[in-house]
Amino acid sequence: MSETIDIRRKRLLYLATYRGFKEADLLIGGFVKAHVAGMDEGELDQLEALLKQNDRELYAWATDKADAPANLQGSVLERLKAFEIPRL
Repeated sequence: MSETIDIRRKRLLYLATYRGFKEADLLIGGFVKAHVAGMDEGELDQLEALLKQNDRELYAWATDKADAPANLQGSVLERLKAFEIPRL
């Protein structure tokens, strides 16, 4: 049985929210929570590829501290880089 798009979105949100450290949880999880509902299959593919990466590396790419490999660069990573964590 294949995964529905709604279940896939929920799974990716879970993976984004529970990273290895709090800053990544807030940035990556916050981004996915804000944008996953509007992502199409191609964007979900990009997101899933990013979420499979090491927490520290993904956080460094998202905060422009390091360059992501060419195969992971795309519109989702660019949107993640531009995302600002909402102030409480």
